[in-house]
Amino acid sequence: MKGYMYILKCANGQYYTGSTKFLDKRIEQHQCGKGANFTRKYLPVELVYYEEYDRIDEAFYREKQVQGWGRKKKEALIEGRYSDIPGLAKKHFG
Repeated sequence: MKGYMYILKCANGQYYTGSTKFLDKRIEQHQCGKGANFTRKYLPVELVYYEEYDRIDEAFYREKQVQGWGRKKKEALIEGRYSDIPGLAKKHFG
């Protein structure tokens, strides 16, 4: 069964990353306050990005990967600036 990794932009400007088998239904749940506790506090939410996978476990793995990213890296993904992503992954010490 297909799976989706998705990113929502919440009313407070923060991003929420999730995964699901049924994207439209899950977005509706978030909008109605029946989604995650985080999104419930910051309604409305807007779907800004998603990826489709052949299996839900692949989408879940990707969700966990993207959840660990910082804001700038997530925005590069959302905006399709894929070549910027590796540089945003580097830690800068100084």
